[in-house]
Amino acid sequence: MDQRIVGFFQDAEQHWVARLECGHNQHVRHEPPWTNRPWTTSVDGRNRMLGNVLLCKKCDQRAPRDWFAPLADTH
Repeated sequence: MDQRIVGFFQDAEQHWVARLECGHNQHVRHEPPWTNRPWTTSVDGRNRMLGNVLLCKKCDQRAPRDWFAPLADTH
């Protein structure tokens, strides 16, 4: 199911993670040639992606939410 990106944070290994409107988190790594997401490497790139949608596999699997309250966005 498509869900809008509402924020970003970095995990313990400093990989970028998108916070989705559904309450799930999804890694958004830039690891060419397998995954090309150069927008993750800059604040401006991540800001431009706010409001865009990603396919949320956790929603499709009816997984519990990763977070429940709106958190401050860290770009």
